[in-house]
Amino acid sequence: MPAGYFVTGTDTAVGKTLASCALLHAFAMAGKSVIGMKPIAAGCEKGKWMDVERLVEASNVSAARELINPYALVQPIAPHIAAKQTGIVMDIATVQRAFKLLQEMAEMVIVEGVGGFLVPLDDRYDGSDLARALKLPVVLTVGLRLGCLNHALLTARAIHSSGLTLAGWVANQIDPHMESQAENIRTLQHRLDCPLLGVLPFSEKIEARDYAGLLDIWQLI
Repeated sequence: MPAGYFVTGTDTAVGKTLASCALLHAFAMAGKSVIGMKPIAAGCEKGKWMDVERLVEASNVSAARELINPYALVQPIAPHIAAKQTGIVMDIATVQRAFKLLQEMAEMVIVEGVGGFLVPLDDRYDGSDLARALKLPVVLTVGLRLGCLNHALLTARAIHSSGLTLAGWVANQIDPHMESQAENIRTLQHRLDCPLLGVLPFSEKIEARDYAGLLDIWQLI
């Protein structure tokens, strides 16, 4: 099993943080020392970046915040726009250095991407370049809602085109009223050439720790 995974999603707000935290808890339950990383976070609430806070809470190894989250952007908008508005120049090499240090601290590093897989980071790079730089297999979070089949298959194609391994996918029920959810899941099981790690049910009060047992991490390569 690799020493880390890159968690991406079919879009923004599809549950990447939930899936990442559930993976952290699952690996911790399996006896691993784990730490979460959010290289780029966009969106500050009352002085906190909540995705980062949740990853820290789900980790059983502590590290400096600048390693866990090298780039904290205030505005909840596309990262390249938020960075440009505040004069921040994001450097993938900085993320690489932080990641290597985290790898020395924990047996498993779960890296949560920002937005969708191809979201721009600046005028040249996007999320796929970040994933490639870290050389990690990818776990895809699929937000179950109308349109998720196309989004999931396009994202999977982009991951493969980037030369990365799609190690598994997580189905997250973000729309409790979605029709034919089971049929959509079966379609993706048939079309995605990687295992379904688990289905995370919709909940008004989400606790990632409770979802850890729903993930079959032993299917990961």
